Amino acid sequence: MEVENPNPIMNNELVPMEDTQPIETEMQLDLLDPEANHSEELTPSIVEQQPTKRRKKKSLVWEHFTIETVGVGCRRACCKQCKQSFAYSTGNKVAGTSHLKRHIAKGTCPVLLRNQERNNQSTPYSAPPKMSSFTDAPKRRYRTAASVPYLSFDADRCRHEIARMIIMHDYPLHMVEHPGFVAFVQNLQPRFDMVSFNTVQGDCVATYLREKAIIQRVIEGVPGRICLTLDLWPSSRTIGYMFVSGQFIDTEWKMHRKLLNVIMEPYPESDTAFSHSVAACLSDWNMDGKLFSVTINQPLNDAAVDNMRALLSVKNPLVLNGQLLVGNCLARSLSRIVEDAVISVHGLVEKIRDSVKYVKTSESREEKFIEVKQQLQVPSSKTLAIDDQTRWNTTYEMLLAASELKEVFSCLDTTDPDYKDAPTGEDWKQVETLCTYLKPLFDTANLLTTAATPTTNSFFHEAWKIQLELARAATSEDPFLSTLTKSMQENFNKYWKSSCFILAIAVVMDPRFKLKLVEFSFSKIYGDDSASYVKIVDDGIHELFLEYVALPLSLTPAYAEAMNGQSVNSEDPQEIGSNGLGLTDFDVYIMETTSQLAKSELDQYLEESLLPRVHEFDVVGWWKVNRRKYPTLSKMACDILSIPVCTVPAASVFDTVRKEMDSYRCSLRPETVEALICTKDWLQSEIVEAPTTTQVKVEVPI
Repeated sequence: MEVENPNPIMNNELVPMEDTQPIETEMQLDLLDPEANHSEELTPSIVEQQPTKRRKKKSLVWEHFTIETVGVGCRRACCKQCKQSFAYSTGNKVAGTSHLKRHIAKGTCPVLLRNQERNNQSTPYSAPPKMSSFTDAPKRRYRTAASVPYLSFDADRCRHEIARMIIMHDYPLHMVEHPGFVAFVQNLQPRFDMVSFNTVQGDCVATYLREKAIIQRVIEGVPGRICLTLDLWPSSRTIGYMFVSGQFIDTEWKMHRKLLNVIMEPYPESDTAFSHSVAACLSDWNMDGKLFSVTINQPLNDAAVDNMRALLSVKNPLVLNGQLLVGNCLARSLSRIVEDAVISVHGLVEKIRDSVKYVKTSESREEKFIEVKQQLQVPSSKTLAIDDQTRWNTTYEMLLAASELKEVFSCLDTTDPDYKDAPTGEDWKQVETLCTYLKPLFDTANLLTTAATPTTNSFFHEAWKIQLELARAATSEDPFLSTLTKSMQENFNKYWKSSCFILAIAVVMDPRFKLKLVEFSFSKIYGDDSASYVKIVDDGIHELFLEYVALPLSLTPAYAEAMNGQSVNSEDPQEIGSNGLGLTDFDVYIMETTSQLAKSELDQYLEESLLPRVHEFDVVGWWKVNRRKYPTLSKMACDILSIPVCTVPAASVFDTVRKEMDSYRCSLRPETVEALICTKDWLQSEIVEAPTTTQVKVEVPI
């Protein structure tokens, strides 16, 4: 008579860890039950003579099977659930238990499978989640049944993960119907019913709606205003897709940048395309009255600007008569300038590219190049690389590396007679000149590629230096330099004229510089006319401050504390009595009716001494610390410092070719396209939590 193993769960015996993967190999089965004997020899006579000394069966299989004798020397294992029988022993040979475990683990027992699904349980022989070592697997992969619950196969969870996979990796929705993928999933988990295109599309939209609700709550709690960026993607179907992103500072004084909408524009070249997208975004996110500025990726014609301002004048009050509502993307502007500069010296760049290509496309030639470099003891640590002409930073880096290794190129023909058409000395001189004037553009663009979101003030330093250097070089007597930089200066001047006011009021909000840096830089750029330009900035910052004072929402110290999620009572017990007497309302009355009192807050800030210039400075953090001293000005500063100067993500800053919506996504419903792209942006921001503001290193000679 067989002695069945007691219930291991009741006795707190060791059981395999939970997992939903089926058992595939004999070795995995042995790891799950190292005590089982899969090849033992059992003599029937010994069993009959000494039944009490037989080793007790410890395998969990015997909870589900009994042994029945079907003939002389032949016994079979019978499933307690479905009554199927399996070979166990014939003569002196025992079949083992691996095939019995498969019957349980793979869910082929119909009765056990129904019971498990009814009770929401998994099979007792689910494989371990990871086999790192066969030697220590039995010790590491076992837990007591009391401490490790069984996990069931969850079809809904699988659907959710498939939707996330498609979103995160830009896989086509139709992949769930591809035969290869269907076969893979069925072999991975036969119990999963593969979803259809329509089902996974609905799952992706459902994921989008869940994530959108989270973002919506964040936006609703933003104490200040929100800045938008518009990036228009064309397509081969003459339909445009407007990427609308929002940038803002939350109640914790942290900078956020979120992709809010991807809106299909049937007529992207029309004068109303941009204004329509802005209106749709404001309506979708309930942001009427909260818009502060708009940054776009291309210049607008007068009709388009008028349409946008007319719309916004109805949707929300204008700020400074619309001067902050239209800007230009800094990354796009820099790319256009560099592209035009490279085209103007195309022959020179092509000659350098051919030389680099000659070296890099052959291992033997590259070895010769390195040998010559070592013989000449050239100190450069630069590495040659063929550029990607769709990313201008690679072209700049190729030219810079080649320029530092020019001596090697000049002597390469002595060891390699096949190397011809080497650049001349004049060519290298022109390359060095080109790199000199591309460097400030490269450094500025690099600020846009940081993981953190840079504040607006940091770009004033870069912009005015570029404007000044290009203006000086354009008047040079060197014909090559003047020709090169004249076109660069003309292109950058367009950006400077449209954005210098926004950049200037942003640097005024930096307590290290305030209005002094504006006065200094404008004197270098405009000379005797600088005073009039400084006055425009000074008047604008005061006018904007008065508009903040006149806002319906009070900007008292109590409100400033509420912005930071704190109560006044918890900070200063002395204010309890004044609040209880209603003096807070009196403060509001004074702020709203006495412009001189409100204005003095800004004047006090401007008249105070500048902070020491340190290499790293968190300007938003400074305003957070000084929010009590400047309750109104700190709120205005946060809105100004959150104005984005770039409309494209960090990965696209150096692109020379505009992004285009692919044909597959154009074939999907616009709502689905928006759900896929926006959700990916939100999920990625959850995975990578970067610092919220960039501490920019600056040194300005004042």
